[in-house]
Amino acid sequence: MNKETTKGSYDVTDLTSLEKLEPVRIRPGMYIGSTGSKGLHHCIWEILDNAIDEITNGYGDKAIVILNKDKSVTIIDNGRGIPTGIHPIKKKSGVEMVFTELHTGGKFNNKNYKTSGGLHGVGAAVVNALSKWLEVEVYQSGNVYKQRFEHAFDKELGKLMPGTPVTSLETVRKTSERGTKVTFMPDSKVFSSTDFKFDVIDERLQELAFQNKGIRLELIDNRKEEPIKKEYFSERGLLDFIEYLNESKTPIHETPILFEGERIVDNINLYGEICIQFTDSTTEYIASYVNNIPTTEAGTHETGFKTGMTRAFKEWAKKLELIKEKGKEFEGDDLREGMTAIVRIKITNPVFEGQTKTKLGNNEAYTMMNDLAYTKLSEWIEDNKELATTIINNALEAAARREKIKKINEAEKKKIGKGTAPLAGKIAVCTMKDKSFTEFIVVEGDSAGGSAKQARDRRFQTIMPSKGKIMNTEKQKLENVLASEELKIFNTAVGTGTLDNYRDEDLKYDKIIIMSDADVDGYHIRTLWMTYIYRYMKPLIANGHLYIAQPPLYKVYKNTKNGEIAKYAYSDEDLEIAKKEIGKGALIQRYKGLGEMNPDQLWETTLNPETRTLYQVTIDDAAKAEKMVSLLMGDVVEPRKNYMYKYAEF
Repeated sequence: MNKETTKGSYDVTDLTSLEKLEPVRIRPGMYIGSTGSKGLHHCIWEILDNAIDEITNGYGDKAIVILNKDKSVTIIDNGRGIPTGIHPIKKKSGVEMVFTELHTGGKFNNKNYKTSGGLHGVGAAVVNALSKWLEVEVYQSGNVYKQRFEHAFDKELGKLMPGTPVTSLETVRKTSERGTKVTFMPDSKVFSSTDFKFDVIDERLQELAFQNKGIRLELIDNRKEEPIKKEYFSERGLLDFIEYLNESKTPIHETPILFEGERIVDNINLYGEICIQFTDSTTEYIASYVNNIPTTEAGTHETGFKTGMTRAFKEWAKKLELIKEKGKEFEGDDLREGMTAIVRIKITNPVFEGQTKTKLGNNEAYTMMNDLAYTKLSEWIEDNKELATTIINNALEAAARREKIKKINEAEKKKIGKGTAPLAGKIAVCTMKDKSFTEFIVVEGDSAGGSAKQARDRRFQTIMPSKGKIMNTEKQKLENVLASEELKIFNTAVGTGTLDNYRDEDLKYDKIIIMSDADVDGYHIRTLWMTYIYRYMKPLIANGHLYIAQPPLYKVYKNTKNGEIAKYAYSDEDLEIAKKEIGKGALIQRYKGLGEMNPDQLWETTLNPETRTLYQVTIDDAAKAEKMVSLLMGDVVEPRKNYMYKYAEF
């Protein structure tokens, strides 16, 4: 046995115990996913989910989100209100418990809530922990009760603590109303930005209204001189939702397929609702939800739906004698080509992966949705044989294309072999092997590509010059996309594969960066690449690997005895600031494109990690992203024209 030494020793004095809400403050990402924009908005969802839970369980019909001038946000509902009584054991009010103790709530049994989005009982306390201050008002039993919490000195612990009550729960006035009003100020020491985005909240409220027909939601933005007020209400629920999603697509059947069902399994209440519409698109899109929460990583409810649907259509394909050759069947992917579907489930005890609730794990949900989809779609096919025949024939055509593509890919693999040797001369590959630091940069134009190859840091930056505009993959058949030489080069270099063959562990670079001119053509090229990646390599975006480089619009400079003084401006506002900084005699160079910059300028402005500006591409809202890609890149002109008129200045 080695002699024990003090060096590297580990004993009880090294153990740290975090008090009250400190764990949230120390590791916010564990509770809200990130401290960026997504995590910031997640704080609204945590409080809003509680309001929606009240409404969907029959205790209210309206919720309001208000963006205040001081950057705080207020959420109001007309539910029963958080319990204000004193807990017999804790000797604290229900309000104080909910906002200061993790895993406190009325959702751990089925007495008060049959289904609930906020099930971990940490949402309100987490928001409080990550706020500079939070105020709650409860309208209950004819009174208004109020309490305030701050990041303040905790007398009991003798130190600064997050979410500390600075007032007791006070009765402030009488009222005839009922409900809860929560106002919180996100702490700028926690979040990289505390600016709430109207569009992100707008989309979430719109989705909630579609999912919960008959409820009224409201968004008020008081941050500008002219306040913006928007109301949300859906009379037809998922039928309105699917019409909204397919606005820029051409459905092959006017009336969507809609069905629902419920069952109880081992005292677990399950309710499922599915809406389907097939379109002439070449891609499928499924929006799935559990208790109103978007499940962007799907889960057992979505898998069950897919399995049941495929089973029903395959059985009927045989009954209708549409499969003429043995072995010439279709798979689920073929069947769902061009399909838009909304899959939602309400379940008493959902098992999510992580606090951010993006993937469902309940086996009961799989069984229920599998049976529901199989039974209801079998009935629908029997009543709609002609339309079902069209859908099945389309699936068989898709299967034939898949086989053709498989052969193309196999031939391509034989040709390409392994490594990046076949790309020699087409891309300039970096020398570093550690992919956690490397960047793959797609540069618009051969001229700019040549400069970028000279300007780059060869250790970690790989350059791929793009000849110009790649094809609009939203309008192309899969085999045409996979036959594109430029996309083949991109796919081989990036390494992940596409569609169902995508493997994030095979990604060769940490950052994929699109670098195009700051003009209309450059924006179009950028959009074409983003459309391709969204459709064929969506996890690149979801996992935070896709970025947009922002080249400067102007160079403001002046020659002096000691040499040139220069500033780069990325907007007209930056230009005015740069002119003031350079002072009298400032000269202005307007860059029409990346090709006008010499390698030194390109490095300094657009490639150097120390000085460049990169925008990370994210999918804050999957339904919004799907709609926008279809709207901007699809064949239906009218919605696109309306959008361009509305956002012409943008």
